[in-house]
Amino acid sequence: MASVFNNWIELYLKKAKAPVTLDGQELFFVTDTAEHSAELRAQLISEKLEEAVASENPVQVKVNQSNNQLTIISLNNQQLLTVTSGDAAPRTPQERAQEWADKIQQSLTTGKQQRQFDFIVKGLIYSAAIVFAAISLHSLSDKLLRQFWQKISLPNLTEDSEQRNLINSLDLLRNLTIGTARVVIWLFAALGISNLFPVTRQWSYLIVNALITTFTSPILTLGQQAYSIPDILLLGFLLFGLVNLSWKATDLFKSRILQITGMNRGTQEVIAVIFRYSAIALGTVVVLQIWGLDLSSLTILASALGIVIGLGFQDIAKNFASGLILLFERPIQVGDFVEVGRYTGIVEYIGARSTTIRTLDRISIILPNARFLENEVINWSHSNPVSRLHIPIGVAYSSDVQVVESTLLEAAKSHPLVLLVPPPKVMFLGFGDNSLNFELLVWIDQPSELFTIKSDLNFKIQHLLLQHEIEIPFPQRDLHVRSGSIPLQISTNLEETLIQVLQKFLAKDDR
Repeated sequence: MASVFNNWIELYLKKAKAPVTLDGQELFFVTDTAEHSAELRAQLISEKLEEAVASENPVQVKVNQSNNQLTIISLNNQQLLTVTSGDAAPRTPQERAQEWADKIQQSLTTGKQQRQFDFIVKGLIYSAAIVFAAISLHSLSDKLLRQFWQKISLPNLTEDSEQRNLINSLDLLRNLTIGTARVVIWLFAALGISNLFPVTRQWSYLIVNALITTFTSPILTLGQQAYSIPDILLLGFLLFGLVNLSWKATDLFKSRILQITGMNRGTQEVIAVIFRYSAIALGTVVVLQIWGLDLSSLTILASALGIVIGLGFQDIAKNFASGLILLFERPIQVGDFVEVGRYTGIVEYIGARSTTIRTLDRISIILPNARFLENEVINWSHSNPVSRLHIPIGVAYSSDVQVVESTLLEAAKSHPLVLLVPPPKVMFLGFGDNSLNFELLVWIDQPSELFTIKSDLNFKIQHLLLQHEIEIPFPQRDLHVRSGSIPLQISTNLEETLIQVLQKFLAKDDR
């Protein structure tokens, strides 16, 4: 089968040649002549060989020289083919004719032997042995593969969704592995049996020939050029390699060049992204030119792609355009501390379609780029990371406001992440229902630490207020009950009845 595939590769690369076959085996290739195409010549020669091998008469193959100095191969004294200079290249027609004549003689002799009863019986015995070996390999491979997958399977089955998905994936991979092993075993068995007999070998050759012809037939036409499945696979492989090479080159460019320039992280990411997509775009043009595609023929394809994007990929196109705006306008940069809706975190990556934010809980949130342009975004690090925190505090009415102010300033100045310039400040907001309301204003230059700084300051304020015996009040309500008679009039009989019941109840208590 390997030789057949190699011959078909040669045929695909040299389309002017066609194979001459006998019992599903390729003998040699012939080329076009002025009278006949290579395919027609090969078909006529193959039919004559099939007739000769099926007859009971002995065969004799000779090389003759015609009167006009043409080299002819004859079969049983009848002309089989004329060897042209195109057939013989790079050898002489006489040398090529003698080589082909020996191949034809040997193939016809072998073909007649394989049609004898003894050979057929021997082939059936070999076929039974191949089937038995295939059944044994089938069972053995199933057993070994199941044992292998059983060893690497998860020991404890839980209801966790991630583990359940992992188990399902392993089961799918196990079944796929076992099924592939079975197909390979029986495919080799079928090919081995088909090569034992001339008729089945011919059928096998026709099937493989049809599959390869289908595989190598053009399926896409762009301009004047037609492309087959191997062409498209080659283009996909080249583009895949180009994308991977662009990513590797960008990482190398960022680590070896951009990092030593002293630019901030956001600027480095912008330059790296522009470098990456420029390399991919230019590389794609070069690859398409090498592939033989006329770029002017892509206008129709580009129009169709525009319609497809307009109908079904609006969100992807919108996010891609938003990504370009984010890269060039730079409202957010890698390393910025931002708030987008209910998400707060540090921008880790700005891609063509989405942006990754790492929250303070170390969770990566992937957001579409359009969300940063459609919704309000709070960027604590934009242009200047210095920002002010507001910490409210209420104290009892009996507190000395001067002591309160000094205590809050002491707490602010003691924190290492609080800036002294601009200095911290205490605002007396007013008189509340239960407390005197103050607000501590401090400046920081690390927005990502704002929640930690707030917590630390609250701890410190509580500690200092206790030291200075300053009370933090809580809401209180006073309930006043007025005394007096209840304006309720009852009848005399009801009043006497209630007095009697009350006297009986008091008498029981005395006992």
